[in-house]
Amino acid sequence: MISHLLALGGAYLLALPMAIEREAHARSAGLRTFPLVAMASCGFVLMGRDVFASDTGALARVLYGLMTGIGFIGGGAILKDGGNVKGTATAASIWATGCIGAAVGFGALDIAIALSAVTGLTLYYTPRLKDKVVDAEEPKNGNDA
Repeated sequence: MISHLLALGGAYLLALPMAIEREAHARSAGLRTFPLVAMASCGFVLMGRDVFASDTGALARVLYGLMTGIGFIGGGAILKDGGNVKGTATAASIWATGCIGAAVGFGALDIAIALSAVTGLTLYYTPRLKDKVVDAEEPKNGNDA
């Protein structure tokens, strides 16, 4: 029982970097969504491991259901406004957060920590890189030619 509580707490903590970054930029999902997705994913995997310990096919179906369900949640974060699409980074981050929780549930802490670090760093630093790329593509003198 203690190991389950530790796993759930670990999933929660590993989701915080993404949650804080998304909340700081007023995205559609943030401090509540990310930790809940990670903990729920971890919880489903922990229950699946306990109930279907020797049935790898059943565990695979648990993962399949998680991937589909979390994709549905992430899909809700994507908004189309005319020719613009927004929220894809938030949706992808929600999906990664679900994987973090599942990895913790399976005891693959190396995968969970790597996903948390890479996803968090991507959310924090790629907007700056994107701004530099956009600035580099804009004409210097105001002409398109």
